[in-house]
Parts: sequence; structure tokens; C-alpha cells
Amino acid sequence: MPHQALRSPEARLGRAVGTGLAISRTGGVSGVALLLPDGEPHSKRRPSRLAHAAVQPLARRLARAGADEGLAAHVVHYRCRGWNGTDAHLARDAGWAVEEVVRRYGDVPVCLAGHGMGGRAALYAAAHPAVNSVLALAPWLPEDDMAAAPEPVKQLVGRQVLIVHGTNDARTDPELSFRLAERIKKVNRDTCRFEVHSDGHALRQHRDEVLALAADFVTGALFSRSYSRPVADALAAPPPLGLRMPLAAGFGRSLRK
Repeated sequence: MPHQALRSPEARLGRAVGTGLAISRTGGVSGVALLLPDGEPHSKRRPSRLAHAAVQPLARRLARAGADEGLAAHVVHYRCRGWNGTDAHLARDAGWAVEEVVRRYGDVPVCLAGHGMGGRAALYAAAHPAVNSVLALAPWLPEDDMAAAPEPVKQLVGRQVLIVHGTNDARTDPELSFRLAERIKKVNRDTCRFEVHSDGHALRQHRDEVLALAADFVTGALFSRSYSRPVADALAAPPPLGLRMPLAAGFGRSLRK
């Protein structure tokens, strides 16, 4: 989705997670993670409280991991829970949220981190100049349709991109995110994808490892930290190796290598 001034007065940012630590340790916010909850393909209903609550642990984990550098995390409250075809409401709300971050904090790097339909929104809204990275967890993607335009990828050029998907996801086919990752990798080499074997859409079975992987990637992308060896290897590996990287049990428990 091309960058443009997007106005979504009914969308809003949740209370910042980590701002207090960021201010006390660094004197200000120097990076922001925007958490984009899951949604539905078609719906004008109010956003789901359950979907909002589901990304709160990730917001807290990212805020703690980046506290020394001044990271603040916000959960985006959509105007409604549906993508709604070409209206792409969730992506537009994500674009509005990035502009709101720039208005509040100034010229700071932003990571869009979304789950499910929020993962699709994160990938779509990456064209904004402030966005330097995208984390898409179990992204919901439409089934291949020869009559429909393919998911856009050019907006991801120059961004760090990580896709994470459970191999047993019954809501959105992990093969669709693999195929999308292949297309992204062709235009942006800074792309990798991890597979969480035996996990489902919510990524609950290996939650600790997924949160550790997310924190490693987001803090590395926002603050130029060195990535852990598995992430660095995945980014460097040619397809399909770097796009089918298995998330190892116990990831995050050992020291960085």
C-alpha cells in the first residue's frame, strides 16, 4: 500500500508500554513497536478484546527487551475488526498509527508487529518512511486467486522482515506465508521466516520461544543490535533454507552467540 496521509479518527493507540523505563533510562523514546492484533476478513463490528489481549504479552516483552535503548510499545485499537476487501481497514489504521507515532515521538524507527490479520496489516503498511522493520506472526493471507492482484511486496524493500508461522495453523495456511516470503525475498534480501513445528495459529505451545525470537528481531532491527545466530543465519541463507528455519526448542534461554 503506497504511503499516504491516512486519517482514521476512530482508531487509537493504546497506552504506551515501557515509556516510563524509556524516559528514565535514556531521556526519551528512541524506538517504537506498534502491535497490531488479529482481526477478521469481513466485519464492521468493534475490535475484539480477546485479540487485543492476545498481543499484550508481546508488547510487554518487547518493552522490557528494549528498555535500555528507549523502546515504547503501543497496541493499536482498530476502528473495526474487519479487513473488508479493498477498504483494507486494518492496514489503513496501521498507517494512521505510524503517523501518530511520528507526531508524538518525532523521527524514531518503528517496527510493525502483527498477529494473524494484524500480520497482513503490518506487511501492507510498511511503506511509511518511519517503518524500518516488520514482524508478522501467523499472518492471515487470502487464498491464491488468479483473478485477484497478488499481495504487494515492493513496500517492504529496505525493511527488515521476519515472518513466524506454526506448521499446524488451521486458520491460515502456513504455505501461503512461505510463498509470500519467497516473493518478498526476491525484492528484499533482509527477509527470513521461521516455522514453529506442531504449533497452531495462536502460537501458544512454544510461546516463550516465539516471544524470545520476536524480542531478538525487534530490538536488533530498531537499535542495530547484533541478531542472535539463528536469526542472522536465517537472514543470510538463500531460499528456501532461510524461509523454513525451524524455531528451536529453548530459543532465548542461552546467551547470544
